Amino acid sequence: MGHAHRFIMRLLALTAFGLGSLTVWGAEEVTVRIGLTSPLTGPQAAAGKDHENALRMAMDRLNAQGMLVGGKKLRFELMAEDDAADPRTGMNVAQRLVDADVKAVLGPYNSGVAIPISKVLNDAGIVMATVASNPKVTQAGYPFVFRIGPNDVSTAARMGSFAAKKLKVKSFAVIDDRTAYGQGAADEFIKVAKANGVQIVSREFTTDKATDFAAILTRIKGIKPDGIFYGGYHLQAGPLRRQMKALGIEGYLLGGEAICNEFLARLGGEAVDDHVYCSLGGAALEQSNEGRQFKAEYRKRFGFEPLTYAPSMYDALFMIAAAMQKANSVEPRQYRSALADITYQGLAGNYQFDERRDLRESPITIYSFRNGQPVPVPDSE
Repeated sequence: MGHAHRFIMRLLALTAFGLGSLTVWGAEEVTVRIGLTSPLTGPQAAAGKDHENALRMAMDRLNAQGMLVGGKKLRFELMAEDDAADPRTGMNVAQRLVDADVKAVLGPYNSGVAIPISKVLNDAGIVMATVASNPKVTQAGYPFVFRIGPNDVSTAARMGSFAAKKLKVKSFAVIDDRTAYGQGAADEFIKVAKANGVQIVSREFTTDKATDFAAILTRIKGIKPDGIFYGGYHLQAGPLRRQMKALGIEGYLLGGEAICNEFLARLGGEAVDDHVYCSLGGAALEQSNEGRQFKAEYRKRFGFEPLTYAPSMYDALFMIAAAMQKANSVEPRQYRSALADITYQGLAGNYQFDERRDLRESPITIYSFRNGQPVPVPDSE
């Protein structure tokens, strides 16, 4: 554990999740602008606002601590930009963030946005810390691009193994929404499910704007699989599950992290039950004191539960601050190496990066649903 990491964790303990503060007096203050690119409006706005909320929590805590780098007191400032989950908009957002001289970019949420903008940010020498899960995000090997969550190989593959070993299914249908995320998740699920003896009896395609799945589900019903894996987001998975029930399809619905939130149940109603499973990177917040405190503070501040990647975004800003501390610089070209070499225990798990700046190990929790909320499944290994 490095000095910078111990420093940050000591300050975090001192603040006790907002119960105290550490002030550095007499130091010159410097503003460190941090960018966020995420869908802040439109159908996926709930995810984007969740990222923003978590970053504001982390930023407020860091600013209260009065962290020193290079003899100057840092004051973090968030520049939150709406990429609308659209690659073209994302490219414009990335350029605005570059022009604003941000010292790091958190996001994007969507792989389809992350893949093109990664080159823009890398060429500008700006650290990008993203939760986008398509393996292609890091395959280019850009030194300034870090993934702070699991990739599709981890989460969707885990669902393929879970379906075979725990649910003991024999056959499955697969639907994906043709986004970079959805296709990647579906491909990885199929690969591992087949390797574990599950027969894939149908591969169907939709879009991330669809609301009517009657034609697809009617075809699948005739094949009678044990369930459906959906590669896509909760906005489609909720209606999909509701329409499965309406058509008398009683099998499982499985998906990755993009369906693993309470909004799935809001859209799917009572059809989102204990036969719906999803995988989510990171340990369940309920499993640690820090996680429970974070969840309670988030709920108190914003009025609802944190979603999928709030803990990862929160952790990422503390990690970046620790890397700045270790490098004694807020400039990405100076602190990037410290971030690449970091060992950090956060809310979502232990962070260490491999040579592509993917996480070396990313804990994955499988959830089902009870009373409209995702609930960790015990012994889901």
